[in-house]
Amino acid sequence: MSMHNRALATNSTDIFYPESDGKPMAETDVHRNLMMELIAELQAYYRAEPDVYVSGNLLLYYEQGNNKKSVAPDVFVVRGIANHERCVYKLWEEGKAPDVVFEISSRGTWGDDLQKKWRLYARLGVAEYYIFDPEYDYLEPALRAYRLDATEYEEIEVLAGRVSSAVLGLEIVDTGETLRFFNPLTNEFFPTRGELALAHKQAESRAVEAESRAVEAEAEVARLRAALALLKSEA
Repeated sequence: MSMHNRALATNSTDIFYPESDGKPMAETDVHRNLMMELIAELQAYYRAEPDVYVSGNLLLYYEQGNNKKSVAPDVFVVRGIANHERCVYKLWEEGKAPDVVFEISSRGTWGDDLQKKWRLYARLGVAEYYIFDPEYDYLEPALRAYRLDATEYEEIEVLAGRVSSAVLGLEIVDTGETLRFFNPLTNEFFPTRGELALAHKQAESRAVEAESRAVEAEAEVARLRAALALLKSEA
């Protein structure tokens, strides 16, 4: 197994791998909300595929026997492994690194995102790596995209805020306000959780209105039948 798709193994056993590193999930509401949004959208997109795992802010341990060697990608996608919930991600047990990683960059993380994590993800074999600055303050451009070539990343040009993901088959789009996924097959953006909630609310409202009209129609039919029966009795 190549270095890219396995953890660096040691002879240590019975090591405890914590589920938390004690660090906050994100620095701001903007970062946390976007992270959760992207995870939710990708999970919905792959919900019918049992061998695609989507997660984020989950500790990924990459050196067996050393619980200090971990990283917590903000959002990541792994093809070819079972889609079920995990407490942590142990690279030596799963057998492969994430195929795609997204980091939502911030004041405190952008340096590591561009250097330390950039080198680590390349070493682990992450095929595509995206960094996005939701505050449009630290990165220029705000969306940076990289594709692994052998053992090093090559930067992918982001044109008009868009870049295609060969792994996901989607376009990653910087709208100028946030980061979104665009499906070229349907020619539509992934619906956000807010948009889905609004659509659900509107559908419920239409259903209530339709039910109300049906009740009114039934009442009108009953009224007409009663009037007809009265006319017949008077004839």
